[in-house]
Amino acid sequence: MEAKEKLLGQEHIRENVDSWQNLMFLYQSAMREVCTKLEILKEEFQNTHRYNPIEYIESRLKTPESIVKKLQRIGQETTLQNMVEHISDIAGVRIVCSFTTDIYLVADMIRRLKTFEVLVVKDYIQNPKPSGYRSYHMILNVPVHTTRDIIYTRVEVQIRTIAMDFWASLEHKIQYKFEGDAPDNISRDLRSCARIVSMLDEKMLSLNEEIRQANGTFRV
Repeated sequence: MEAKEKLLGQEHIRENVDSWQNLMFLYQSAMREVCTKLEILKEEFQNTHRYNPIEYIESRLKTPESIVKKLQRIGQETTLQNMVEHISDIAGVRIVCSFTTDIYLVADMIRRLKTFEVLVVKDYIQNPKPSGYRSYHMILNVPVHTTRDIIYTRVEVQIRTIAMDFWASLEHKIQYKFEGDAPDNISRDLRSCARIVSMLDEKMLSLNEEIRQANGTFRV
């Protein structure tokens, strides 16, 4: 029987996902699909250019507690339907690069893939959040092939440098510790660190370009 394409999150959601486990299976599968494609791109780029713009790739699924908190924060009832329709980062993939130029290179490679549809792009590098957070976000629509259907499932991809990732990790710990209401002095110091991280990224990129020009290679 020919597979029918269905969009996860529409009215027939209960026909396709009748339990939490089945729903998370779809997100896990979509996330795995993205990671597999990224690993292939990573190896292909290394083989072609003798350089790898991706340092490492990580993935995670939001916990039930985190999903419930986010739904409550945005004023939605805690139902599977609302979870699917209103939360785009249940499945998340993080790509960490060495340099800011690598971020846009990787984002362009993802954009040119025919496997996924890019739904949303948010460039927090050119437009950092007030907290100082910098990263490049993409929401992908990923086809998950089951035995009966093709179900499109959203995956959030975050692309950032090593320095940005270090800063974001610290911010996450601070937000968790103070439940989103960190003292002014800590928030101020965190923004200061974000500026330092930005300068570090610029300096490292400049240094890398000098080395590249000196030895004539694609990258160091």
